[in-house]
Amino acid sequence: MKNTYLQKFLLIAAIGLFSQFSVAQDNTANLAAAKQIADIVASINHFPSDADKMALNAIIDDSALAVGIHAMASAVVNIEHATNSEGKTAMAAIQANDGAPDRAKALAGIIASLNHTASADAKAELAQLYP
Repeated sequence: MKNTYLQKFLLIAAIGLFSQFSVAQDNTANLAAAKQIADIVASINHFPSDADKMALNAIIDDSALAVGIHAMASAVVNIEHATNSEGKTAMAAIQANDGAPDRAKALAGIIASLNHTASADAKAELAQLYP
């Protein structure tokens, strides 16, 4: 297991305490990154492609983006057939965050429930959330 319980706690604390979603709702860089994550989630077939992983790692490395965006990119980059427990925990924290916009919560829910590929309903929802 790559992450320790302390790292999980710190991730949840960072998402809960320092979430920038409410401040960054109109931030075009965060919105573009969320759309890119949504597009990758819609195209996943068991795991992200090498090109998708490169794009997700670029999002993770971009310190100007919101903490929640980093958490979503991290959860997606680590998908191997399904979202791992750390990713599910991080996505649950986003969904529980009152400051997160509804579409971020919806994307987090889709990421958390991903199993091999996004369902047709999830893909349709992603297309509506991030056109």
